[in-house]
Amino acid sequence: MALERSPDAPAHDGARHAAHLRGLNLERVLSVAADRPGAFTRGELITATGLSAPTVGSLVTHLIRIGLLHDLGTGPSSGGRRPSFMEFNGRHGFVAGIDVGPTRTRLAVADLRGERLAYRVMPTPTQLSPAGLLSRTANEVRALLQEAHVPSGRLLAVGAGMPGAVDRERGMVVALAPNLRGWSQVPVAALLKRALGAPVVVENDVNLAVLGERWRGVARGHDTCAFVYVGTGIGAGIVVDGELHRGHHFLAGEIALMCMGPQFVDRDFGTRGCLETLVGLKALASHWPRAARGDSDHWIAQLFQAAQRGDRRARKAVDETATLVGIATANLSLVLDPSLIVLGGSLITQGRPLVQAVRRVVARIVPRPSEIVVSTLGKEAPLWGSLLLAIEEAHERLRQQLRRTRGSLGARGAGA
Repeated sequence: MALERSPDAPAHDGARHAAHLRGLNLERVLSVAADRPGAFTRGELITATGLSAPTVGSLVTHLIRIGLLHDLGTGPSSGGRRPSFMEFNGRHGFVAGIDVGPTRTRLAVADLRGERLAYRVMPTPTQLSPAGLLSRTANEVRALLQEAHVPSGRLLAVGAGMPGAVDRERGMVVALAPNLRGWSQVPVAALLKRALGAPVVVENDVNLAVLGERWRGVARGHDTCAFVYVGTGIGAGIVVDGELHRGHHFLAGEIALMCMGPQFVDRDFGTRGCLETLVGLKALASHWPRAARGDSDHWIAQLFQAAQRGDRRARKAVDETATLVGIATANLSLVLDPSLIVLGGSLITQGRPLVQAVRRVVARIVPRPSEIVVSTLGKEAPLWGSLLLAIEEAHERLRQQLRRTRGSLGARGAGA
């Protein structure tokens, strides 16, 4: 494609247009390079981008010079000119992921390819104010960055998962999250950005779980799918045609509020919602006296073991939970008609027999049931989703940096 300029146009207009076009081509080459899992050649970049060889050569030289690509040298010849190999520099920058849970918070640092370099789990300090909790979390992230030997200023983005309804555009928790007092209209992104000095993307934790499963877990290759979380709280993350579906009021997937029968319509279940009140951990604990002893993982395991041994009370609690979760999953399946539904959360990981029961309930309700599977990422699914969002934000930041340097690049090689 030849770059042409009207004879009446000022020369600086042509130069500005050429620099703009070169910047777009830089972004194009970078996008292709970042998506390649390993080494590639200039010829492969030419084929993938549709740009000319001189253009790709000029752009690659620039990207190598600023450190976004590694020059790996030439490979063996297959009869012609020896190919020149390169790869995307995943260590040009780094990202952090945060998953704030009702009882535990998970943190990770990764490079731009998603390779985790450091990881830790900390108790969620629920006794603190939202600002205090986020300050404590930011301190832990800084310590993790030091552990991963991330140079100062090389943290490009942070992804943060929060329980509750999240306005992603404003980076704010807009509705009360379970077990976290005062978490309404909390500017999470602004507080974390101020503490960490990097852009922060905030998302609902179950939304992140479905993204994590599509990236690194059991939902890879599924463009319309859902993640149903059953634990301290209940919720669903929904992807439609490859895009996360949040809803007009950021309430898509809030199945905790789902009414399970006409007898519940006029009953006040408070802000926690009908389904969650009936089958959440608190509801299940009320049917199992031993729940008062030990942490939830311990007593949930005891409950399911007792149910398998034939304990009537345990069996009834498990059966009622499976039925209600199955009805909710079936309703979601009928509305969405996904190719896959992933089940996760402490009640699922600790009670595999519950999964079989849920499948049976769904099969009785849905004419052609979706495949129902257990999360392969387990409790780390939201954390992987937060790293994915951070990487996407980091790539956008790199593109913005390339745009800001357009004026200094000149017009050479702008066309293809």
